[in-house]
Amino acid sequence: MSFFSKLRDRLTRSSSQIGAGLDEIVADAPPAAEPSAPAAQPSAPAAAQWPAASQPQPQPGLMGRLFARDAAPAEPRRELDDAMLEELEDMLIAADMGTDTALRVTANIAEGRMGRRIGASELKQALADEIARIMTPVARPLPLYPKKPQVVLVVGVNGSGKTTTIGKLASQFRAAGKTVVIAAGDTFRAAAVEQLQVWGQRAGVPVMVAPQGSDPASLAYDAMVRAEAEGADLLMIDTAGRLQNRADLMEELAKIVRVIRKKDPSAPHNTLLVLDATTGQNALSQVETFRKLADVSGLVMTKLDGTARGGVLVALADRFGLPIHAIGVGEQIDDLDAFDAGEFARALVGL
Repeated sequence: MSFFSKLRDRLTRSSSQIGAGLDEIVADAPPAAEPSAPAAQPSAPAAAQWPAASQPQPQPGLMGRLFARDAAPAEPRRELDDAMLEELEDMLIAADMGTDTALRVTANIAEGRMGRRIGASELKQALADEIARIMTPVARPLPLYPKKPQVVLVVGVNGSGKTTTIGKLASQFRAAGKTVVIAAGDTFRAAAVEQLQVWGQRAGVPVMVAPQGSDPASLAYDAMVRAEAEGADLLMIDTAGRLQNRADLMEELAKIVRVIRKKDPSAPHNTLLVLDATTGQNALSQVETFRKLADVSGLVMTKLDGTARGGVLVALADRFGLPIHAIGVGEQIDDLDAFDAGEFARALVGL
């Protein structure tokens, strides 16, 4: 099964919420005005009606009977008016697309369609097209440079999925013929180091560790020395999960960046911010904070299979324009893949 087949299968909460919401919006058409009854006509004499009633009725031909049997019931349609657009805006905001993005998307959908009667399938396709238009410019794989080692710093808050993302990316790079070293920079939690070691074993990639409580910036520096000595293509550095409102933790992240740059002024060459889709609009404030301290170069969104509000990814793309390198929909090693705007848009709206 391809990754985006999994996405369509697993993005059930998001796609069903948005897809069902679009169905309901179209079905919620105001009742049409009842036509006025025609004026009563004088009844014709019974004798005049009898011959007409006795006339044989035309029978449908073979093709007529065939198409009548196979014809599907007509799809409900509704006139696209201000009330319908307001319902659409509310639904997109509830799906965490954000007010500004939702207003812009609905305005574009309305262009050329106002006053027309449209069905749910046309509305879904129009919404998918608008989402794909926003997402296409940011759908870019993680760039690979000739520089060795290419240093990839991975940041994010607690529980966002950094460790599993590193393991999955390392596995994919190794499968592509790249040599990878992982540095377990979360030196404060033994469980985090153990988890990363498990993922390193799965991916067939060495994991550098340091004693619990060690300075993570020192580990990052030592990892750069080792990766350079071994001629590794990539060095992926995990960091402790930190809340964006904890100044001390964020300063520690800034220190890691400063120490890395003593070894290589151009490093880190990529800084990936891993976001948990279930956090909704909070992901926007995380991007704001981490960009200031770590110069975030791209995003990875995890847990899209566990949220009914996948629209936050659209809001992130519309507001920040940062590359979205990959998305994750599960815990297996192949449940992370490059981001495809068109496939994501179709899955999100339930197509």
